[in-house]
Amino acid sequence: MSKNTIVMLICVLGTLTMAGCVQQEADNTASQPENCEYSDVSAEEAFNLIETGDVFVLDVRTQSEYNNGHLENSYLIPVSELEGRLDEVPSDTVILVYCRSGRRSVTASNILLEAGYCDVYNMEAGFNAWRSAGYPYEE
Repeated sequence: MSKNTIVMLICVLGTLTMAGCVQQEADNTASQPENCEYSDVSAEEAFNLIETGDVFVLDVRTQSEYNNGHLENSYLIPVSELEGRLDEVPSDTVILVYCRSGRRSVTASNILLEAGYCDVYNMEAGFNAWRSAGYPYEE
């Protein structure tokens, strides 16, 4: 084989290898959701959201906080356990996330986004705002 033939083979192999890498990268990004972001909502907006549709209400506080009062029909998964329990969160419905004051629910909302959930709402000021506004809850 001549030197030119070897150089040409190396160039062709390099091009094919690069094309394969580009295709693999395209395949990996195709399965990820497009730029999803959670939406912050007030207690009033959260109440309206619950009243008007099929919403999975996710409480990310601790068990003891939940026992002291929670939104009706809410599902408890403490934020510290959420990544390991994502299989309990439906992917085909709106998700309203709340905590006591709104900090942990931001963390939980981001965990959900990273896991591919897109229809996520974070209740700002959390259960404190809900209770202060006089909306119904269970004790």
